[in-house]
Amino acid sequence: QVQLVESGGGLVQAGGSLRLSCAASGRTFSYTMGWFRQAPGKDREFVAGTRWSGTTTYYAYYADSVKGRFTISRDNAKNTVYLQMNSLKPEDTAVYYCAAQGGVGYSKTPTDFGSWGQGTQVTVSS
Repeated sequence: QVQLVESGGGLVQAGGSLRLSCAASGRTFSYTMGWFRQAPGKDREFVAGTRWSGTTTYYAYYADSVKGRFTISRDNAKNTVYLQMNSLKPEDTAVYYCAAQGGVGYSKTPTDFGSWGQGTQVTVSS
């Protein structure tokens, strides 16, 4: 089981930026790593993911709601995945979770992922 720890959340004004980090305990170079979020009273939803190509390349994929504003990246030497969030909107307010799973490709489904972090709160004020 991979252990995941998120950091970097906080309070920011609309239009601002934050960078979230997710540190993994094990080797996750072949795993799909994802960011999900959950707002009060809503289901957990996919935000961004990065999947292994099988060589040295990783492919990023995003929810439509964050395309062009958020960027996911990973540093395998540090076993860390990042989510750079720009042009933040009040509707981005949620608890953000990091998730990891091998063999799920471009999955956007929370139940496909077996390892989860504890979450970090992001609050965007208007």
